[in-house]
Amino acid sequence: MSRDETSPVFRSLDPQADLEITERNLPHWFQIGAAMFITFRTGDSLPKEVLLRWQRELEHWLKANELPLDLAVSTAVRKSKDHHALLETLSDAQRREFKKLSDRFFHRSLNECHGKCLLRRPELAELVGNALLFYNDEKYDLDRFVVMPNHVHAMVQFRAGATLEVVSQSWMRYSARQIRAVTGDSGVFWQPEPFDHIIRSPEKFEYLQRYIFDNPRKANLRQGEFLYWQRPM
Repeated sequence: MSRDETSPVFRSLDPQADLEITERNLPHWFQIGAAMFITFRTGDSLPKEVLLRWQRELEHWLKANELPLDLAVSTAVRKSKDHHALLETLSDAQRREFKKLSDRFFHRSLNECHGKCLLRRPELAELVGNALLFYNDEKYDLDRFVVMPNHVHAMVQFRAGATLEVVSQSWMRYSARQIRAVTGDSGVFWQPEPFDHIIRSPEKFEYLQRYIFDNPRKANLRQGEFLYWQRPM
């Protein structure tokens, strides 16, 4: 089927275009017109025992490579003021390997479904899906997303005038307010800071499309325990 002329064209990072870089606990790279992979999770999705297991796994790798063990705590548990200095002790290849190891543990742990996993309930997952779709084709263009029991993955490309605040304000804050109205809970629903990165190549774009599509199967979820949406072709 041919692409509709009005359908958005998703692009990877343009090294020549303006790039906005901000940082809290996590680095955030943002570029208008570049596709992004975004993950946000419920506040109870990685309990203390999981974070400590993450720390130990990173420590094992750092020890084997004779690198500072403090980097494990700073990555998995609580970011230290020396985090960047610790990263600088790694070579470029070591930094890539360390990040791959850390990301793999992070996503594997999310799929283990720790916490209450309230988004397994279809009516709550639908509230999140509606929040993501509310400004679709206006402030941003969604390629696809999946609402898992305790986290969300989305591929999105922002339009001129939009910022990453859409994720924390429109997606997370709005959906949390609606979910609390249904459940009666008053505590924090989402972990405050999402994980995001700009997609750097067409090959990575296709890989992440498959990742989002396959995520429910890899987490052994049945139909009705997740919400998947993708842009019509």
